[in-house]
Amino acid sequence: MAENDVIKLFFADGLHLTYGYLGGYCWCKERKTIPSAYGRKRANLLGFLDPITYETISVMNDSYLNSDSVCEGLEKLRNQFPEEYICVILDNAAYQRCKKVMTKAEELKINLVFLPPYSPNLNLIERLWKFLRKKLLANKYYQSFNDFFLAIQQFINKLCSHFSVLLSSLLTFNFEILDSPLCIRS
Repeated sequence: MAENDVIKLFFADGLHLTYGYLGGYCWCKERKTIPSAYGRKRANLLGFLDPITYETISVMNDSYLNSDSVCEGLEKLRNQFPEEYICVILDNAAYQRCKKVMTKAEELKINLVFLPPYSPNLNLIERLWKFLRKKLLANKYYQSFNDFFLAIQQFINKLCSHFSVLLSSLLTFNFEILDSPLCIRS
């Protein structure tokens, strides 16, 4: 239905990126070193991914994600798509499932669908977050937290234009359903 423009479907989730070094893989004859930032400063990103167009609407800050962040994201969705039927699929994080968010979604006429607990494999935006970490953070050094923050914002803003070919194979509707550990087959 999302492919036929009947609804606007979004997958939502938060991402907390620590300003510092994220190791990658490198085979080399000589040891390589990469400068690293220190501290606990984080860029927090709440994303709403359209799985058809790969457009990502985001809320970003350097403090923390909470129900206000989710409400802000829902308002951005409604402002961008004022006449559309919007459905958002998200996990069961407490700040996403609270009464404040449920009330805001109802007020904005946005349908929230919560995934079963412990099922990140069913949330497409998790694949995008893995892609972001690989492309933007692995083996990279940012001189300042501001540079780090801006790089994340720019990456999200150019997803559709720069990475659509890569995302078309990554963000498919093929989901891996894992067997329950209680259902062991012999």
